[in-house]
Amino acid sequence: MGGDRAAFDRHGAVLDAIGDQVLYVGEIGAGNTAKLVHNCASITIRLAIAEVFTMGVKAGVEPAALYHAIRQGAIGRSRTFDRVGDRYLQSAYEPPSFALVLANKDLRLALELADQFDVPMRCARVAQEDFLEALDRGWGGRDSQSPLQLQNERAGVEIELTAQEVADVFARG
Repeated sequence: MGGDRAAFDRHGAVLDAIGDQVLYVGEIGAGNTAKLVHNCASITIRLAIAEVFTMGVKAGVEPAALYHAIRQGAIGRSRTFDRVGDRYLQSAYEPPSFALVLANKDLRLALELADQFDVPMRCARVAQEDFLEALDRGWGGRDSQSPLQLQNERAGVEIELTAQEVADVFARG
């Protein structure tokens, strides 16, 4: 929610009664922006999941087994937005937890598999463009989240939280 902080604090009980998890995010308009950012991310992430899921099923993996497998992977076991706090939000790409060059290899192999089964992969191909640009910049030994920095450059923003700022967000729940 955005608006006057004192009013938010004063009416917190009413807001909690009508909302699931009401959070104060800043001045007037900030709540709407945060909602749009969340929903856009959710929609885009689900589209990417559908894209890769159709590839796996078309390649012969039974849907329930595939769902179980992707949920047990490193990303599947964590909250999606938690994974960006340690790297992207801190602009900390070295040392890598999973090097860009290795992630790019996996992305390339996945796209080759998709091609074999004639599965369109629009989201993954956009990601590959950024991976290739990052590799061209010599970032192969950096973390696989380093291509996210390219979006910051395109948007003309700097995003760099401290480790303590990320920890404080986690502590707030």
